[in-house]
Amino acid sequence: MIAQLTGVVAQVGPTSAVIEVGGFGVQAVCSPNTVAGLRLGQRATLATSLVVREDSLTLYGFASADEREFFELLLTATGVGPKLAQTALAVLTPEELRGAIAAENLVQLCKVPGIGRKGAQRIVIELKDKINAVAQAEESPAAAGPPAAWRGQVTQGLQGLGWSAKDADSACNEVEQLAREDPQINIAVLMRAALQTLARR
Repeated sequence: MIAQLTGVVAQVGPTSAVIEVGGFGVQAVCSPNTVAGLRLGQRATLATSLVVREDSLTLYGFASADEREFFELLLTATGVGPKLAQTALAVLTPEELRGAIAAENLVQLCKVPGIGRKGAQRIVIELKDKINAVAQAEESPAAAGPPAAWRGQVTQGLQGLGWSAKDADSACNEVEQLAREDPQINIAVLMRAALQTLARR
């Protein structure tokens, strides 16, 4: 089990990053929020989870151990795969997910694209008794990206999660006011807001 990667960021894409470790480039699939905190040429540490399938081995990277542990917890729920688990963590923080499941807040869970009312009910039933076992780690804040680059990063992130270019552009228009009000706003905050606007449609 590969639980953590520490090395120099060699490559960053909309939904993945390559970390150079001991001369090897290790690719990790990451949420847009996690990608937003990485900088080319700088050292970074990702908490990781290796998902094994019959035809693939995929390493998923997270900004914190808490995110990784909640990702792995979500995967134990019926009907939740890696992509949906990552989307959930892009829309809601681990603490928000934990609170929604504990309070049986289906409306909050349904904000995640891909989770309907029945899916939210299933997640609550299957995970409510497990959430207290997930250790809470300190959240490491993601670094803010350059103000002029936010739209491109959010658009790429949304498209990486399966939204069309038209939907991504429309969501960026919805959150543009946030970027205007705070030019130093965190990319992860804008990404979460954009996903929530898409979930309301």
